[in-house]
Amino acid sequence: MLALQAAGLCAAALPLIEIGPPADPAPVHAAWATLPACALVMFVSANAVQHFFAVGPAAQPAWPAGVIAACTGPGTAAALRAAGVPATAIVLPPAGAPQESESLWAQLAHRSWAGRQVCVVRGEQGRDWLAESLRAQGADVNFVAAYHRQPPTPDAAGRALLTAARAAPDAHLWLFSSSEAVANLQGLAPDADWSRSAALASHPRIAAAARGAGFGTVAQQDLAPADVAAWLRARPPAEPLASPPLASPPR
Repeated sequence: MLALQAAGLCAAALPLIEIGPPADPAPVHAAWATLPACALVMFVSANAVQHFFAVGPAAQPAWPAGVIAACTGPGTAAALRAAGVPATAIVLPPAGAPQESESLWAQLAHRSWAGRQVCVVRGEQGRDWLAESLRAQGADVNFVAAYHRQPPTPDAAGRALLTAARAAPDAHLWLFSSSEAVANLQGLAPDADWSRSAALASHPRIAAAARGAGFGTVAQQDLAPADVAAWLRARPPAEPLASPPLASPPR
């Protein structure tokens, strides 16, 4: 949200996923103990990075040499660097490529994975496509739940923002980076009519979820502030969006 505001956009955050520490931290502790034996650790989001390191050893060792830290987007890569992972250990899709498992696999598929240990750090659930691709190449893949996700309970500011968006649906642009966020919005406002609202989604599956929720205008594109601003500038003058974009948090 701050990056959107810094780009000159009037933006407000409406949290649609509540994230907390894992119900059982033991698997995270075990993953830290076996980290040097891994060939690859894939982090599904910045939240996965932050909670994995938060539950790690009090005196955290340096990131093991030779262990790849993989992710699908620049936000997660930034979180890895902030956590102390060397940039040389981080693998992610190139700039301009879709931020998804398929784009990441294109950077990893040429390596030999037979018999290699792989850890996927995520919430309790997630997409298994990359894990299945690695297993098909002979890798031993384990999942580690580093955080817990649940529908949010909006505070007074969140309730006011949702009320304003429902009252003036054609004056708000929604930014979605998670299908779960779209589903949780439907749970918070099951009778809302979003047919006059616009939404930008970071992935085709998320765009499909937004269309399924009834959003009248949906575009799939990068949610970087410059790209959001460009989309707003390109929007026909007859379809103004005067109110702040509403940013949902990453998965």
